[in-house]
Amino acid sequence: MKNTMIDYSQKTNWYMVPEISKDVDTFYIYSTVYFGAGEGDPDYATLDNAEMLAGIDIEYAIKTKVFEDATNVFIPYYRQCGMKFAGETWMKTGDVCPAFSGIPYDDITTALDYYFEHYNEGRPFIIAGHSQGAAILRLVLMNYFREHPDRYERMVAAYAIGFSITKDDLDASPHLKFATGETDTGVIISWNTEGPKNVEANTQTIVMKPGAISINPLNWKLDETYAPASENLGSLVMDLNTGATQISDIGADAQVNIARGTVVTNADAIPNEMVDFAGPQNYHQDDYSIFFNNVKDNVVKRIAAYKAKQ
Repeated sequence: MKNTMIDYSQKTNWYMVPEISKDVDTFYIYSTVYFGAGEGDPDYATLDNAEMLAGIDIEYAIKTKVFEDATNVFIPYYRQCGMKFAGETWMKTGDVCPAFSGIPYDDITTALDYYFEHYNEGRPFIIAGHSQGAAILRLVLMNYFREHPDRYERMVAAYAIGFSITKDDLDASPHLKFATGETDTGVIISWNTEGPKNVEANTQTIVMKPGAISINPLNWKLDETYAPASENLGSLVMDLNTGATQISDIGADAQVNIARGTVVTNADAIPNEMVDFAGPQNYHQDDYSIFFNNVKDNVVKRIAAYKAKQ
């Protein structure tokens, strides 16, 4: 695919440009919803790819809505890498990031430029993503915000969920800070979720990198302090037949596994379908939804803490 620039002045190139009703924004980068597994499918989706467009609707319902009550949510379309090509890149090189660092990263940084120049109007902002979106966000944090410190200083927090942020990343980018609690600001919040069977099998997945750091989304600790399910304010569950969602108690506790850089839960959740690829208890698709109300509450707390410092 030719890497031509996307014109983000056209609202048709955005999934969401909201009416401004809050004094804080969220810029959200969606996860891999384009598989690209059919014969002749391109490695990168076009902006009008039907599979990607349908997937973003589900993504919004079960992930992005954690930011909607407290912020104005902006979501650009971007030419994301297909899951098939991402998997091939990972299998060949041991690192999926090269698949995201070209066209997808260029689209997102182009969208960010337009957002800051025409939409943001000086408001503080959250930047967030999941999976491929979080991997691109990692590059944005390390590179784009290094080049734009004036924009970076208004960042309330970065929720880079579902892709590893590592100790090496932080060492290479001294301007970045990882969260140490539930109300620090200007920080990165990240975790990858799995069940005990993945730990027992020592499953390694495409989103895991050596030296990864995860914070516990129930007690907001970096150590292995166990958080019982009683600390979970509610998980978001989707009816796969109707698409309806509701907040439920699925027994979702949480404990950081420092050695693996993950959060382990005994939640009654549905594992990722790709058992051979991601292990018997991979909860990657539910990184947000298992801890939905806790993340939603945390967004409010970090915004309040940011405002208190101004």
